[in-house]
Amino acid sequence: MSDDTKQTQEVKAKRTAKNSVFLDLFQDKKNLLELYKTLHPEDADTTEDKLDIVTIDNVLTDNLYNDLGIMVGNNKLLLLLEAQASWTVNILIRILLYLAQSYHEYFERTSQSLYKSKKVKMPKPELYVIYTGNKGRKSDIISLSKEFFNGADIDIEIKARVIYESDRDNIINEYIVFCKVFNEQVKVHGMTKQAVTETIRICKDRNILKQYLSSKEVEVVTIMMSLFDDEQIMRTYEKDLKRETERETAERMIKMGKLSLEEIGLCVPALSFDELKELEAEVMQLS
Repeated sequence: MSDDTKQTQEVKAKRTAKNSVFLDLFQDKKNLLELYKTLHPEDADTTEDKLDIVTIDNVLTDNLYNDLGIMVGNNKLLLLLEAQASWTVNILIRILLYLAQSYHEYFERTSQSLYKSKKVKMPKPELYVIYTGNKGRKSDIISLSKEFFNGADIDIEIKARVIYESDRDNIINEYIVFCKVFNEQVKVHGMTKQAVTETIRICKDRNILKQYLSSKEVEVVTIMMSLFDDEQIMRTYEKDLKRETERETAERMIKMGKLSLEEIGLCVPALSFDELKELEAEVMQLS
């Protein structure tokens, strides 16, 4: 096998692993129904065949996000977005954009025109955020008007229910616990395969997503390891961006000539003293 062929296969394999554990878990209709029943325990009529996953293309970036859309018959559209351990209310903007996109795709699928006089039919939206960090003082419901406009009466509103870890025995809570165990193992073992395998072992021992992890352990390891690659790429990019920004700052300070290199170094910790000396020589040469 040539190196080019091998590389192409590795790229294809990595793309197939992009589903993430969150999305892969609910590809199984049994798990999807359990998820829906967790949110709607009063609904005894909905069955697996009435649930369909609506693919949400990432309209913001090419990065992977754990966003799941579920159509319940033609009556409900559920959007579930995961907010990981780093909390941000910007998730409300993601919800707004995904909701608009999901409705646009729904009208196309059902051949409904927005430019005719006949009123279109649209499924009722339900918006959820699954937060895998600690609740603290965070609210159970977040809204666009409150978070971005100080509670003002605005012309468009988005409200989402936030689901945190609880003492309830359901598949959503099990997923949140799985994420917390994983975060703990990363702190111990770093972003390594051992962190992944230990997470799976601990969760199986604690009966957390046990059936899913037992039946798809190899796939789960592959999925999570591929996410490490994305995380590492992003961290490297952020580090390079920070260095470039600090280099530009240091260059301006050197040109001003008011501070010593030692003092400038305190303002741009990403650059070493030797790098500052080289930069100073470049600036002097150009002046």
